[in-house]
Amino acid sequence: MNLPKRKIGEASTSALGIGAMSFAEFYGPTTEENSYAILDAAMELGVHHIDTSNVYGMGRSERAIGAWLAANPGVRDDLHIATKGGITRDADGKRRFDNSLQHLEAELDQSLARMGIDCVDLYYAHRRDAAMPIEEATEALGALVKKGKAKSIGFSEIAPSSLRRAHAVHPVAAVQSEYSLATRQPELGLVQSCAELGVALVAFSPVGRSLLTDHPLTAEAVARLDFLKVNPRFQAPNFAANLAATDRFRALAAEMGVPAAALAIGWVLAQGDHLLPIPGTRSVSHFRELVQGARLELSADDIARIEAVLPVGWAHGDRYSEAQWVGPERYG
Repeated sequence: MNLPKRKIGEASTSALGIGAMSFAEFYGPTTEENSYAILDAAMELGVHHIDTSNVYGMGRSERAIGAWLAANPGVRDDLHIATKGGITRDADGKRRFDNSLQHLEAELDQSLARMGIDCVDLYYAHRRDAAMPIEEATEALGALVKKGKAKSIGFSEIAPSSLRRAHAVHPVAAVQSEYSLATRQPELGLVQSCAELGVALVAFSPVGRSLLTDHPLTAEAVARLDFLKVNPRFQAPNFAANLAATDRFRALAAEMGVPAAALAIGWVLAQGDHLLPIPGTRSVSHFRELVQGARLELSADDIARIEAVLPVGWAHGDRYSEAQWVGPERYG
C-alpha cells in the first residue's frame, strides 16, 4: 500500500516516517516485540523512512531496528534509514556536542554495527557543536559520504543561516526540527530556506508530544517521564491550558470525521512538498491513525478552519526548558 512520496536529497521515500525514539522508552515502557510490531505495520502501510539515533536508549533503538532487519531479510532495500551522531558526555557525565570526523565516524560505525547494515541513507549531526564552524562539521559529514558509510547528510535543530552556510559546502539533504501546530518557529525562515535550497524539512513531534491527538497524555503519565515533567508546556498551569486549547482541535477533527492525530499530520504535510513528519508511537492502532494523516488531502478551507481553532502562538509555555534549550539553535 503506497503512500505519497517525498524527496530527501536524491532519494524518494514515504511522506511519513517513523520516529524511533519511542523504541527506547522515551515516552514510556515498551518491548522489543512492540517495536517490531510497529515496523511490521509500517511495511504493511507503505511507511519506508525510519529515523533513529545512537543516543536513543544508548543504542537500544538501533538494536531493535537491527534485530527486526535481521528477521526480515530483503526489506532493507525498500527502506530509507536515518540515524544521528554528535551528542556525547565527558568523563564526569556532562553532556556536550562533538562534530569532529573522528567522533562522528566512530559513532556511525557503531550505529551500522547495531543495525547490521553497511551504510545509512541519511546521517545527521544530532546537535551542532557551536565551537566548530559549521563548514567544518559539514566537511566531516561529507567525508562519511565519500567513504560510503552514508548516502546523504543532515543537521538537527539548526538555524536557517547555518543551513545556508552548510549547504554551500556540501549538499544538505535534510534538516530535522520540531514542527507542528503547537510549534511554528520554523516558519520564521527554516521552512522557506529548506524549500528554496531543495532540502527536506523532517518534522519531529508533529502531534505536539500527544497534545494534538484524541488521547493526550495525562498529568500522571507526564509525571513519570523525565523529559516532559520538566517541559514548560506540560507543567502547571500551562498543561491544563494547553489541554483546554486543543479540545477545540479534537472537536474539529471529530466534526471532519478523522482522528485528531491524522489531522495534525495532514496539516504538517500541507505546509510544503518538502515536509516529512516523523511521529513516534508505541501503539500500532495510533500508528494507523498517523498514516491516515499522510493520505489526507486538505483544502485551503480545511487549513483555515484548523488554524482558526489553533492560531499561531496558542501554546502556553516554551517548547523547551532552559536546560533542554542547550544545543538547538535559536533564531527569528
